[in-house]
Amino acid sequence: MPDLIDDKLREECGVFGIYGHPEAARLTYLGMYALQHRGQESCGIVGSNGEQLMSEREMGYVSEVFDQARLDRLVGTSAIGHVRYSTAGEVSIRECQPFLVRCQHGQIAICHNGNLPFAREERQRLEAAGAIFSSTSDTEVILHGVARSRAASVSEAIPEVLRETEGAFSMLFLTPSELIAIRDPRGFRPLALGRLGDAWLVASETCAFDLIDATYVRDIEPGEMVVINDDGLRSSHPLPAQKHSMCIFEHVYFARPDSMIFGQSVNRSRHKMGRRLAIEQPADADIVVPVPDSGVPAAIGYSAESGLAFRFGLVRNHYVGRTFIEPKQSIRSFGVRIKLNPVRHLIENKRIVLIDDSIVRGTTSKKIVRMVRDAGAKEIHVRISCPPTISPCYYGVDTPNKSELIAANLSIDEIRDFIGADSLGYLSLEGMLEATGINPNSACVACWNEQYPTRITSLAETMRSREQAGAPARVAVEI
Repeated sequence: MPDLIDDKLREECGVFGIYGHPEAARLTYLGMYALQHRGQESCGIVGSNGEQLMSEREMGYVSEVFDQARLDRLVGTSAIGHVRYSTAGEVSIRECQPFLVRCQHGQIAICHNGNLPFAREERQRLEAAGAIFSSTSDTEVILHGVARSRAASVSEAIPEVLRETEGAFSMLFLTPSELIAIRDPRGFRPLALGRLGDAWLVASETCAFDLIDATYVRDIEPGEMVVINDDGLRSSHPLPAQKHSMCIFEHVYFARPDSMIFGQSVNRSRHKMGRRLAIEQPADADIVVPVPDSGVPAAIGYSAESGLAFRFGLVRNHYVGRTFIEPKQSIRSFGVRIKLNPVRHLIENKRIVLIDDSIVRGTTSKKIVRMVRDAGAKEIHVRISCPPTISPCYYGVDTPNKSELIAANLSIDEIRDFIGADSLGYLSLEGMLEATGINPNSACVACWNEQYPTRITSLAETMRSREQAGAPARVAVEI
């Protein structure tokens, strides 16, 4: 579905882990099901029976991959799981996590949410020393480092390797006897700790806890490592402290609205973004219409603040799946129409405020605006609940190159003309940050202002650039 998938920023993956429950693999399956929005290309589970690790992974949705027989093979009381969204590069079982290896430290499984911009440099060094890689993933570089470490244990080897690693990582490691969770010192990507009876859980989002009646305890802190085994939970901060840089796009789009991310309600953030958007970018209109589903909370907020009626003027088909067969005869805007359809009697002869979370390339927005106008809208005023996206992400978000980001190359008036709207307004950076309740000094907003929190040189890679072309994404200067 290129129209809707290629024109949205995508989170790369979600992770889930559990220790100390007899139904560990089945609960991991349910946790991954709740995190499916973070990755739809592949998924996997590694389980432990206390003596050995067992792996099941495959391409496809969680519900497609895991049946009763597969889950029955994953016996034991601990497990980790991963859902992955692939970029436009290679999509194959080789990229599917968790990765599982056997080395001098025994069996180790790993899954990762984030991106390491300089992993290629370390990969080339390891390959020159004889290391063999089976995927393009930066995660495999970390696994090689842990396997080669002379540390006495896995829990000592992990921080030894990650102290020398720059980038974004919320990682889970599983051995036959331990579950280890660690988050990078800047805290780019979320990682939450939960409890279910005597069992401990770790997940990318708290919505994974809700599905299985687990309790959200707290976030794993930036730079924190949590080791869980039969002796209980042990927390430490083995990584050098850094200025926090939490990804605000989690609140704008990625996370489910029923999750708590970085200690704040995602739904509340989006509602406040909509309210602030109505103040900053008012429109003389009749109704507010969200682009479902991501635009709904902001549209509710915009409606409440502006006094304009909220209407579901676009209906989303939730049952399209990942692929579809197009008719041989061309249908205008087919890729958008297969997923969204206007409710003509709500839109006809109305002045519409159309609310969406972001504009990336602008191609989908253009088709949606045209579709709404064809349904009889008198005027269309597009409002976006975040600032213009002008920079690629190096920290685990699938972002196109700068040349493909419409806001990096066109003015707001030019974007308005391109998408065919009567007016276009974005939420300010200050308004967005205020809506999230997150300290601006602890936020990563590099995709909106190009101020990267880590060094970015010509060797830095986004995940997309690594998978697409096998070559670094070039930037002009070191920051």
